Amino acid sequence: MDSNGGFHEVEKDGKLSLVYHHPKYCPIPQTHTTISSDDLLFQTLFLCPYIRCRKNVIHFSVTLPLNSSPEYIFPTTTNSKDHHVKPLFWCNNKEFDANGGCYICYGSNFGTDYYFCEYCDQNFHKECVQSPLKIKHPYHPEHSLQLSFHNPQARYIECLCCGKRANFMVYYCTICQAFMHPTCAMKPIPFVIDQPKKYVHPLTFFPRQTSLTCNVCGLLRKNYPTYICIRYNFVAHIDCMNFSHIIKISRHQHRISYLPSLPSREQSCGVCRNINGDYGAYICGKCNDYVVHPICATGKDVWDGKELEGVPEDDDITKDLGPFSVISEGVILYFLHDHHLRLEVDLLYDENRFCQACILPIYEGNFYSCIECEFILHERCAKAPRRIQHGLHPHTLTLKDFSEYRIISFTCNACHRNCGGFVYECRNKHKSVLRM
Repeated sequence: MDSNGGFHEVEKDGKLSLVYHHPKYCPIPQTHTTISSDDLLFQTLFLCPYIRCRKNVIHFSVTLPLNSSPEYIFPTTTNSKDHHVKPLFWCNNKEFDANGGCYICYGSNFGTDYYFCEYCDQNFHKECVQSPLKIKHPYHPEHSLQLSFHNPQARYIECLCCGKRANFMVYYCTICQAFMHPTCAMKPIPFVIDQPKKYVHPLTFFPRQTSLTCNVCGLLRKNYPTYICIRYNFVAHIDCMNFSHIIKISRHQHRISYLPSLPSREQSCGVCRNINGDYGAYICGKCNDYVVHPICATGKDVWDGKELEGVPEDDDITKDLGPFSVISEGVILYFLHDHHLRLEVDLLYDENRFCQACILPIYEGNFYSCIECEFILHERCAKAPRRIQHGLHPHTLTLKDFSEYRIISFTCNACHRNCGGFVYECRNKHKSVLRM
């Protein structure tokens, strides 16, 4: 083990793992640790990661290596702007903090140990604060990884461990163009992963750099960290290990579940329409002929990223409430209007009267009119569902009346036209609206 630290074997509860350890930086005590104020004075002080990056980065167009130590050195001049962070082991933060994220890597999920900078008024992962300049990682054993600053606007990159986007502070191999989050790089690495709900056999870490086709995603990735089972000839990429078992995608009305092998090799993928029956796939338990490749099903354009295992299926849009309740024969109460609506049949049509939902005139067909005001709906518009799943958006869309917010028009994300009337809107942070 060098001055940058390294991984060594640790056995806990009968399970062997590779755990990162630095010879100088002691781990932050947990909340139950009885540590005295005198001991705190002798602990290593760490430089604020934001200042650490700012001292090294001149411009923000590329991935630049950092060369400053994580340790805070007391300034020799009074005008120094360097400052250190404080360990927050006394916060009694027993649960993950879902609010906000690390100010230097933009990752969330703070545990009970993290750092806080009073100057920046920001939180930082323990791993981002204590990260050494270089590490030698078992998932990338051929080359060292250099701590670097990456501009996410210059290039989209993914972490080698978790497959998620990497921002700002990252570990980087200049030869292989491999990236890791500092939090992922410092995580313990289990030699054996036993998940009986997902795999009928334990999987063992394969330390050699090689290219093996993953049985989960069906892809061949060059020099990607993998876990294998020799007995059953099974291979899984590290970021495919924790795939979601039950999901809902925008291309199908029902939930789909993962199966390690397909019952038939003649079924085509419901997204890309190609056929690959050699590996696992997501299938619909209600439609016998609907299957999707895992790589197609988990794309950001069709899936919202939510695991639905254990979530009651009553929450699905297939069992949603109707858009109106029947008061009496021919009279309804619509969910977006306060008054009762009466069904009008075979009346003289008035082209000056418009449906509130689609903003089209009442030329033909039956319609509902309000008993107390001028509110009108085509019969077919009144039957439009409250929520839908659309192929152009991964999240559920909810029917809304924008006129309540005094919004006269909007741009539809499907046809890109300026529209009015009711709208299907995404309530997620990734806003999207579709005309009715």
